[in-house]
Amino acid sequence: MDDHVKILKDLLLRCPFTQTINRTAVPYLFVCKFSEKIIPLPSATPHYIFYVADGSVRFHTPNGILDYVAGQYSISTVDMPFDGQAVEQTNGSILALVANFTADEIFSVLLSFRGNLAETIANESLPVSFMEQADKNVTDCFIRLISLLDDETSLDFMADHIKREIIFHILCGSCGSRFLQSIAGAKQNSEIYDINSWIKQNFRQPFRVEELAKQNNMSISALHQKFKRTIGMGILQCQKRLRLSEARRLMLNDDLSVTNAAFEVGYESVSQFIRDYKKMFGFPPKDDIRHLRNKFAETGKNRIETDK
Repeated sequence: MDDHVKILKDLLLRCPFTQTINRTAVPYLFVCKFSEKIIPLPSATPHYIFYVADGSVRFHTPNGILDYVAGQYSISTVDMPFDGQAVEQTNGSILALVANFTADEIFSVLLSFRGNLAETIANESLPVSFMEQADKNVTDCFIRLISLLDDETSLDFMADHIKREIIFHILCGSCGSRFLQSIAGAKQNSEIYDINSWIKQNFRQPFRVEELAKQNNMSISALHQKFKRTIGMGILQCQKRLRLSEARRLMLNDDLSVTNAAFEVGYESVSQFIRDYKKMFGFPPKDDIRHLRNKFAETGKNRIETDK
């Protein structure tokens, strides 16, 4: 473990945080401590960083199975699930930090950039060493914030400054390009991100696009066009990908059968589920799960990106 990550973990362990999502004296900062298997992620804010300080957490997304260990972080994206899974609890709990941002705060940082830095980030052209240092700087920012929690006078002044630093380092780090794309889309079509969040919560249930459009005071054609332009896929395709990703998680982690997983996520036809699953992941469900388990066993790693 990196020395700076260890410093942060030790600071957090010395604080009297309980087994929950703990509010701190910093309005945008939360400390998560969980001993349960399922780790909830933020749902009230579209822009956040989820930083793992101790243990490891797994996310099942349409783009792959991703594990984050201490010192790594994930940023909010349109396909980010509402919860993760504890993979390793080194001290009996998962310790993580969540920092929330508004789109205006992020754009304020972007507007302070000089030269073509924003364009370089968008094109993923920053040097790898620069991005790696930026990721480490995120850890250092959290160390400073946690260290100031008992110093109310300094914290009142420093908290907003450190927030801007965190945003800057995220943009310059390994997640910068995806973070930039997510922010740009949310700023232009915030109502579509709200609809996307609703679909994430209700993907198991059938729904009519016509009703969704009516509830959001939009025409059906406008909803379809805006959703596809913002999210990158159609509404029903988004629902299907969420269903299949959740079914994959249920079969891999909870040992559900193909039939039970299909019905659990809202499919009425197992044969249709198998066809959709193979189209998305490249293999029928049983073959895919066997392949994943063999891959994990061979490599000892739990991070697989499918890019589907």
